[in-house]
Amino acid sequence: MLQLDQVTQRNAAQVEESTAAAQMLRAGAQSLERSVAVFRL
Repeated sequence: MLQLDQVTQRNAAQVEESTAAAQMLRAGAQSLERSVAVFRL
């Protein structure tokens, strides 16, 4: 049972890390989009 608890906690931590990484990626993509917008015709 302890092992199952540990796996569940690790999975929850990985979900949080993935969410944070996705948010950072989205912010970076939005910043890039604003930067290249000046080149659009």
